[in-house]
Amino acid sequence: MTTIATICARGGSKGLPGKNIRPFAGQPLIVHSIAFARAHPAINAVYVSTDDPTIAEIAAQAGATVPFLRPAELARDDAPKLPVIEHLVRHLEAQGAEITRIVDLQPTSPLRAREDLDGCLALACSPGAELVLSAFDSGFNPYFNLIEQQPDGCVRISKGDGLAARQAAPKVWALNGSIYVWQRGALRHAAANGLWSVRVAAHIMPSARSVDIDTADDFALAEWLHTRQNP
Repeated sequence: MTTIATICARGGSKGLPGKNIRPFAGQPLIVHSIAFARAHPAINAVYVSTDDPTIAEIAAQAGATVPFLRPAELARDDAPKLPVIEHLVRHLEAQGAEITRIVDLQPTSPLRAREDLDGCLALACSPGAELVLSAFDSGFNPYFNLIEQQPDGCVRISKGDGLAARQAAPKVWALNGSIYVWQRGALRHAAANGLWSVRVAAHIMPSARSVDIDTADDFALAEWLHTRQNP
């Protein structure tokens, strides 16, 4: 089985400009995900898809392969991620690569641990799982305290009729985007039909390792948590 890691990192960011290469714990943020992938024995190679020459240079110096600069149509703010990964994998396959599994790591999730990827990979080997993604226990629940606006401007509970106690609500988790483990065929199918068109399993991570950096406040929280976890 050939397993590659993909890391998708655009140059633009409205919430926190330059976040993918902003210094975090002494290194550009993306370097943490590259080093994480390179250190795992199940991953055979690490590839970065980016539209930004500076990100490409930093990624290459950190030991990742950057086979091209991403085309403009896949680098817009509204460009979905699945076609970006599929574009990269198809490029590699056109060069002769035989890929059976793809581990996609979000560069803005630097707090993931080895055990998190181990857990995802273990689930990926279970029967029926075409995609394994990471999530964490949510403090919000659509049956209890998540509301939606109605056509008349008022709001109501998102699902069901509302419950008086959180404990009575069905268990839900929130996606953290940190890790996705794809079977090759499932990625191809999902790129054309959507993520939820394949069979999905979830690995639950602690909330303290689930921070996704999108704003300056996220960055500060991640730095504080990293310091606490690595005294």
